[in-house]
Amino acid sequence: MKTIEFESQRVSLWYFRLALVLFILQVIMGLWLSINYAFTLPQELVNVFPFSTAREIHTNTLVAWMLLGFMGGTYYILPPECDRELYSTKIAYLQLIIFVAAAVTAVIGFLFGWTRGKPLLEIPFPLNALIVVAALLFIANVAMTIIKAKVKTALQWMLLGGVTFLALMYLFGMPFYRNLNTDYYYWWWVIHLWVEGAWEIVTASIMAYIIMRVTGVERKVVEKWLYVETGLFLFTGIVGTGHHYYWIGAPDYWLWWGGIFSALEPLPIVLMVVDTWMHVRERKNPIVNPLTWYYIVGLAIYHLVGAGLWGFMHTLPPINRYTHGSQITVSHGHLAFFGAYALLNLTIFYFAMPRLKGITKYHDTAGRWGFWITTIAMFVLGLVFGIAGILQTYLERFLDIGYSTAQQTMMFWFRVAFGVGLVFLGGVLTTIWHLFTLKPSDKPALEEVVVPPAANI
Repeated sequence: MKTIEFESQRVSLWYFRLALVLFILQVIMGLWLSINYAFTLPQELVNVFPFSTAREIHTNTLVAWMLLGFMGGTYYILPPECDRELYSTKIAYLQLIIFVAAAVTAVIGFLFGWTRGKPLLEIPFPLNALIVVAALLFIANVAMTIIKAKVKTALQWMLLGGVTFLALMYLFGMPFYRNLNTDYYYWWWVIHLWVEGAWEIVTASIMAYIIMRVTGVERKVVEKWLYVETGLFLFTGIVGTGHHYYWIGAPDYWLWWGGIFSALEPLPIVLMVVDTWMHVRERKNPIVNPLTWYYIVGLAIYHLVGAGLWGFMHTLPPINRYTHGSQITVSHGHLAFFGAYALLNLTIFYFAMPRLKGITKYHDTAGRWGFWITTIAMFVLGLVFGIAGILQTYLERFLDIGYSTAQQTMMFWFRVAFGVGLVFLGGVLTTIWHLFTLKPSDKPALEEVVVPPAANI
């Protein structure tokens, strides 16, 4: 049985492999950061490999492997969705080489102090320019594939809009502004409107396609949530940026509007999964590889809890006044990023990589262990960071105790976080080992329902 419909889909495999390698590096750097919080390290060691360098590698490898997953996933789903080969596999490979070269050079540069010093956007301008070139190649390849498609669907245009907006927002983080308030105003245009805007649209588009293919549910069921996602993006993604405007002199109303609206963004994806689950129950259509469905449901639950509920409680102005920038932010960030985007990428990998290897049904025992270990460990890690953040907020911002003194009382919880992080790393390694060594199952594979593209629009 042929497992992929178009040969150009194979270009995505290298995107997936490199993303997984960067995922490991990101987790290892996260463990090193927790060690810095949990123990007093010798100054000689700190001088050689400071906390700031580890944080730069941790956050930038996060962005890099997320984007590689998005790009690879886009290149995998576009050919069958457009019913044609990619416009150019050469462009896809060239884009990959440029992007990875810039990312690797950035990591090496961080080790030698080559950084802009701008939190989360530390990559120097020359490397930023290379990333922009890679992004333009990506948009051009996606756009030309869609333009030349035999049919046009809402999913195609939503995906193109998401990746275009993703690249456009990145430009606002490249220059420095003399006024610090202005600089951070546009800084949030990247940090927030990437994560809670463009990435949400890309997530919804890719999830819609995977859900259709995995379950056989009708296109109209999932595409209607794409329209909802667009509407909520316009009314919540942009307005929700305001919950970050706490210390930059913006009008007070931005805090309430931002805090409330930003919590609504995950709802379309959650509703899409719930609606699909109801259709699957009604149709009793067996799923070929249940592990993919585990990741879909896990993504929806984590997305709602980590990005939605936890974010909502944390960003309400009376609470955010005290918790802003504390370890509670770290708790929300880990749960939200893992739930919304790490699980999305792993869903893509478990959906596409078996097919790219010619496997219809695979042994999933190790994959299930990896799923449960990582999801449970990350939930516990979020709770531990949350406890440390509540303690930090009370000591520093209610009792006005100094940071260093408060840090001494938090060290126990960071030692717990380090232990939980080791468990999480074990789950990540198990998952990645399983993905790289997938083997066909002895049980006969069920026939997957192939969903045709929608009528031309």
